[in-house]
Amino acid sequence: MQQARALVRHFTFYLLDGFALHGFSAAIEALRLANDVAGRPVYHWHIVTADGSPAVSCCGTRLAAAGPLVDERGRLHRGSPGFVVICGSRTKPPADRTLEAWLRLCARSQVHLAGLAGGVYCLARAGLLDERRCAVHWEHFPDFSERFFIADARQTAFEIDGNLYTCAGGNAPFDMFLRIIEADLGPDVINRICEAALCERLRETGERQRLPLQARLGIDNPLLIRIVAQMEANLAEPMKLADMSPSTGLSRRQMERLFRKEMGRTPARYYLDLRLERAHLLLLTSSLQVIEIAVACGFSTASHFSRTYRERYGLTPQRTRLAEMERLRVGNDGRAAMAELRVA
Repeated sequence: MQQARALVRHFTFYLLDGFALHGFSAAIEALRLANDVAGRPVYHWHIVTADGSPAVSCCGTRLAAAGPLVDERGRLHRGSPGFVVICGSRTKPPADRTLEAWLRLCARSQVHLAGLAGGVYCLARAGLLDERRCAVHWEHFPDFSERFFIADARQTAFEIDGNLYTCAGGNAPFDMFLRIIEADLGPDVINRICEAALCERLRETGERQRLPLQARLGIDNPLLIRIVAQMEANLAEPMKLADMSPSTGLSRRQMERLFRKEMGRTPARYYLDLRLERAHLLLLTSSLQVIEIAVACGFSTASHFSRTYRERYGLTPQRTRLAEMERLRVGNDGRAAMAELRVA
């Protein structure tokens, strides 16, 4: 108890360009509520950006920074900041050697490191997630797992592996930071925080981030759920329907009837749509070549993939990627314009 009363911990929040305000504010609110419940400032924090200019979130909100990244090296020499949190968004951040070098320096200095949403890419590029558990948003997961296959990437809400903390974003930072606070101040403080925040349930490390198949697909047939789960787990190397039959006890004809009744299409068509949806996601969120995406989604040739993809989405894979790049460019220009208006 004496140790808990004496505890003071500092957090450095590094905000990437276009960071998600939702995840960042969830983390800050957990710390603020902890201070309120404890009756003293247990947790302190400050904001850092690459050059010290205000950070602009993906929704255009500006937040003042305490300083640039270069100042943080000096802070390390004066004493550990305790926690460094890289706040990203649904978009994949560009590589930044200066940031990655700083993260490696923090790791050598025994600093606790956290990545929120796209911030997990920064930790991975710095080589800090090799053979370590990490939570990756389901939209990022296909690209991330292809690029950083040494990392133990999981589609969970959040993961804590030693001094590495990762979460998928959204509401998950609140849960993850409550686990940090619980380790510092105990379960009674957590219960009071949850009551103040009207939080009826605290997620555990490793819990899934997406809705269960039953809720997501609106089906309750256990055999159908089992088949779909097998399909989702085998997109790069599609299974034959005959190989799925023994685990369900259904014949091919019974499986066909079940899918037509519950899903409105054949099993083969549903499986193909799953693979095309994964490919579509990779085109939007990764820089993998089209042939690499084709192979990752179970297509043997780029031509077969492109033809099938166009039939499904009305655009070629290349045109889809160009359209997404243009959308992001317009969005970035819009955020910059809003920031300039606020300054004016």
